[in-house]
Amino acid sequence: MLSRKLPIAALSVLAMALSACSDDGKKQQGGMQMPPPQVGVITMKEQTVPVTTTLPARAVAYQFAEIRPQVSGLITEKAFKDGALVNEGDLLYVIEKDTYQASLAAAQANLEKANAAVPGAKENYERYQRIVNTGATEIQVTDAKTRYDTALAEVTAAEAAVKSAQINLNHAEITAPFAGVLGVSNVSVGNIASPSAQSPLVELNQLDPIYVDMYESAGQVLAATGKYADFKTETDLSKVKVTVQLDDGSTYDVTGNLDVSARTVDESTGTVNLRAVFDNPDHVLLPGMFVRATLLITEENGYLIPQLAAQIEPGGKVTAQFVTKDNKVETRVFDQVQVSNNSWIVSKGISDGDRLIVDGFQRLAGGVSEVTPVPAKINDKGVVVDDTSSSGSNGDASGSSSDATKASGSNG
Repeated sequence: MLSRKLPIAALSVLAMALSACSDDGKKQQGGMQMPPPQVGVITMKEQTVPVTTTLPARAVAYQFAEIRPQVSGLITEKAFKDGALVNEGDLLYVIEKDTYQASLAAAQANLEKANAAVPGAKENYERYQRIVNTGATEIQVTDAKTRYDTALAEVTAAEAAVKSAQINLNHAEITAPFAGVLGVSNVSVGNIASPSAQSPLVELNQLDPIYVDMYESAGQVLAATGKYADFKTETDLSKVKVTVQLDDGSTYDVTGNLDVSARTVDESTGTVNLRAVFDNPDHVLLPGMFVRATLLITEENGYLIPQLAAQIEPGGKVTAQFVTKDNKVETRVFDQVQVSNNSWIVSKGISDGDRLIVDGFQRLAGGVSEVTPVPAKINDKGVVVDDTSSSGSNGDASGSSSDATKASGSNG
């Protein structure tokens, strides 16, 4: 019996020893304090910054025309290549001229006939005027004058007929009304051209310059104290500079200016149409192309908070996190902000030297109150980029563009 009890006792002593070691380990681990997490910060400094607004937009041809015939006839010539650049007055189509040339010849003959009758009618009228009451009656004078006036009227009618016939003959040659780019022809040689046809012969667009139409909230445009309040005349509008971002994310390298503002509101969308004009010599912008347009409204003094480092609260308020002098995390709320490209402009609640958290938001989860601030660098799009000169030994100072995306996600 004793030999069986000894192993059981020994096991009990071993279990107690292991338990004691485990408790000591927990106490030792609990006594260690993890260092405050690192976050990337930028130092705030007041500066003069542009006030901008970015709107959805669409490119629209500066001039657009559906080329249609003004006379009917067989198309005998198509003088351009589809999609070609043409100048004002360039020949596009020729309609069979024989009929119109014949009509012009007939009209000219009628004019000559009418002109031939005038001298005799005039001479007869003048003769009757000389012999009135001596060899001619008043009735004869009146009749002679009527015949003379009729001869003159027939000349006028014949001249109009010649002019009309010449116009029809001229319309047999269809030319470009302005310089631009042609579309694809809807007809070819041998087709019949008619003014009543449903489809145009071809379309013509002027692409240089070109319009960009934007759509802004009616409340913003029409408000007496809004950001557009100072832009009421064409001269004022031309001062508003506009840049365009293309579908591929690149920026069109030509700056345009606001050209016109509609004075009506679209009932279905509640927006007002704003139109900018751009030089477009290389035809980068094409009619129908959707872009994003950024308007430079004015400039103001303030502090820039990258939008990726802030969160929009209900009611339009913006919150951002700062690091205090004792390295505590402080959340600030700003209720008066404006837009400057990819940042918020704040004029109150920030002082020079304040440190704004722009990276490492995921390390603040769980209510972390104390941090280790490390200088970070952001690019012109407000995104954190690598900066090895200030990244520290472990590379956590500035993070990367992907870190900034995570920060944006955690901050709404």
